[in-house]
Amino acid sequence: MSRNRTLLILGFLWANTDEQHPATIGSIKSFLVRNDVPVKDARTIRGDIADLMSFGIDVVEQRRQQYQYFIGTRHFEAPEVKLLIDAVQSSRFITARKSTALIEKLSAFVGPFQADILHRQLYVERRAKADNESIYITVDRIQTAISRKRKIEFQYYEYLPTKEKHLKHEGMAYELSPYAMLWNNNSYYVAGHSARHGKIVKYRVDRIENLEVLDEPQIPPADGFDVSGFFSQEFSMLDGTPCEVTLLCENALINSIIDRFGEDVETHIVNSSHFMVKATVDLSDIFYGWVFSSADRMKLIAPPGAVKGFQNILKSFEC
Repeated sequence: MSRNRTLLILGFLWANTDEQHPATIGSIKSFLVRNDVPVKDARTIRGDIADLMSFGIDVVEQRRQQYQYFIGTRHFEAPEVKLLIDAVQSSRFITARKSTALIEKLSAFVGPFQADILHRQLYVERRAKADNESIYITVDRIQTAISRKRKIEFQYYEYLPTKEKHLKHEGMAYELSPYAMLWNNNSYYVAGHSARHGKIVKYRVDRIENLEVLDEPQIPPADGFDVSGFFSQEFSMLDGTPCEVTLLCENALINSIIDRFGEDVETHIVNSSHFMVKATVDLSDIFYGWVFSSADRMKLIAPPGAVKGFQNILKSFEC
């Protein structure tokens, strides 16, 4: 009975107290009575609270006109939980139902009155959310395979113009030795050695179906393989022929340039409204598309081969 009583007191303090809302011995006693655990002596309650303190629970005791108690340090501060909640809400990867469940769990890490404030501040944008709950099973199995160094087998789908899912290669089973997972642009990716391609490739996890972890050991990555470097190349403009290019940019693009190339990128002021950039990129459709997205605020001016390649891309859009 004593153990049950102590846990009940912990649950009451955790769910109902913080520094601005301490609980008195009387309120704790009333709670215990409502839960069919009557206590005659206040010293019994103080002894249970002392046990919680000795166990490592941060219960703060205040001695004013009467003893008052509240939970001090919790797992997270309210701003930290708000940051995590915003990440859950904004992620397309997490379904609406799972988002709600995760937010409820995250709210339990702050004080009860802070949790109420968090709920009042929540909003749901009209953005696309995943509708495939099996994604969490897929992620768990991939992580299991990575930790156990085992191969995985799965089917991979794409969308038809009718927006219907279509298994690629007539439902062929893909075999992969998974090495790492990465979150990029609201999607999970897994990278590993593909038996079919004979090299390291990546797949979007939400396009994977019917994944199984095999008993067969994975093909180990080659010596010197850098997961971070692989993903950086896959999600950057490093997918073509390396080339040093010169860009003429409006001043408003300086943040975009630094975001793309870093603070050490070579720049020169041209006039009061423009600056010039010299950077090494891989000439590819990704790079040309990035220049095109500047809406004429950025011009590729050198070398001639890169300029011609960009002009050819533009001509392909002509009717």
